[in-house]
Amino acid sequence: MQVGVPKELSVAERRVAVAPDTVPRLLKLGYTVAVETGAGTLAGFSDQAYLDAGARVVDRDTAWGSDIVAHIEPPGVRDDGRHEVDDLRAGAILISQLDPARNGELLARIAAVGASAIAMERIPRITRAQKMDVLSSMANIAGYRAVVEAATLYGGFFTGQMTAAGKAPPARVLVIGAGVAGLAAIGAARALGADVRAFDVRAACREQVESMGATFLQVSVEESGEGAGGYAKTMSPEFIAAEMALFLEQARQCDIIVTTALIPGKRAPILITAEHVAAMRPGSVVVDMAAATGGNCELTRPGQVAVEHGVSIVGYTDLPSRMAPVASRFYGQNVAHLLDDMGGGAKTRINLEDEVLHQSAVVLDGQVRWPIEPFPKAEAPPPTAPAAAVAKAPDAHVPAIAQKPPAHTGAWKRGAVLVAAVVLAVLGVTAPGEFLQHLTVFVLACFVGWQLIWNVTPALHTPLMSVTNAISGIIVLGGMLTAGNAEIDAAAILGAIAILFASINIAGGFFVTQRMLRMFHR
Repeated sequence: MQVGVPKELSVAERRVAVAPDTVPRLLKLGYTVAVETGAGTLAGFSDQAYLDAGARVVDRDTAWGSDIVAHIEPPGVRDDGRHEVDDLRAGAILISQLDPARNGELLARIAAVGASAIAMERIPRITRAQKMDVLSSMANIAGYRAVVEAATLYGGFFTGQMTAAGKAPPARVLVIGAGVAGLAAIGAARALGADVRAFDVRAACREQVESMGATFLQVSVEESGEGAGGYAKTMSPEFIAAEMALFLEQARQCDIIVTTALIPGKRAPILITAEHVAAMRPGSVVVDMAAATGGNCELTRPGQVAVEHGVSIVGYTDLPSRMAPVASRFYGQNVAHLLDDMGGGAKTRINLEDEVLHQSAVVLDGQVRWPIEPFPKAEAPPPTAPAAAVAKAPDAHVPAIAQKPPAHTGAWKRGAVLVAAVVLAVLGVTAPGEFLQHLTVFVLACFVGWQLIWNVTPALHTPLMSVTNAISGIIVLGGMLTAGNAEIDAAAILGAIAILFASINIAGGFFVTQRMLRMFHR
């Protein structure tokens, strides 16, 4: 099957759906790749780079006529008056950001040609789909770029300076919204040395914010802001009033404010009013990352940098596109992971039993599926008869009878203990004393080791591997003493085996520990 990569229609869109780095991965999955001439030019990728990677460079009609078309922005009308969707062939699959809630006519046009369409922004935010999550990968880039844009306009240092000519305090940065974009902005601002504080209505974000070295702000009104899909929800009037008062106080203190608040399917909430902007010091900067959906700042002008009360208000709607090379690589990898999940090569298909495809396939074989019904969740198995009886009718006279463990469980445990006691008794009579000493140490070691591992939180099991190196070191020493005898007997062989396996454990423990530490290196 052929994956077509046409050039984006808008001249303001610098990204390309598949970067040359992604082409070998698609070839390995069993696809051929056809890239329209000049598709990657604005992202810094030449046609020769695609040829060197194994792709073909073709004309526009050939790219749009592929089995699978990878795109970024929703298709539109070209200069010659022809709609890009009209070049799709029946049975083709369009993979693109489609904004189905606002582009019903576009979905109908795709269905009219008998094609299918997957909206990349509708991929659910579940653990398994993180590798395909375009919203997260692009938000990560946008959050970083927002701080870069702020640094360009801000007339001061981000990190504090103390020189013979004088001193300057660090820039104070407020990030509103601690999602993917907000956390990326926090990380970038902290890396530049700024004093960062952040706010989010979701209490779960507190630990993430503080782990990155920022101060988490909160209001006195207690209310959960957790919404569906990891997004925030609309808050109560009391909470919003307290929130706005907090932002006004921070506006008087902060040099830079980055807003990232979005509510799916709705206009971005107004968080920074004209009053807030007027309270900021001249030379300050507001970066409104929600400008494309109306903006979080009342004075934002989408696509422009407005200056009000001496404050620069950045309303760019193309932040990821301003880092086109890396954004194209990330987007292309998201597409490649999605195609891999769809079967790859000739096996590619849209399986609606897969939650990812069920939620993102907005058009299937010429039929519009939007709005999409929620993915059916697996039902829990019905409770057993005794448990059901207790749940339905909690009788005070017989609650404990239904909750007793099966009788055979206790019998099995008693039998195991009895067998162990008999074996130990026989060994105590027949085995030599030296063997009993070793057996006692072995049993105690098993018991202590089992208690040690079993009672550790599962989240700490990987770090625990490095601790076990000490235990393995003791085993190596014991094995060396046992295997060091001049005679080659069973004890020497067992000692050598112990040395081998303990050494493997030590090497593995150090490898895992170093790999974990590298994750935290900048």
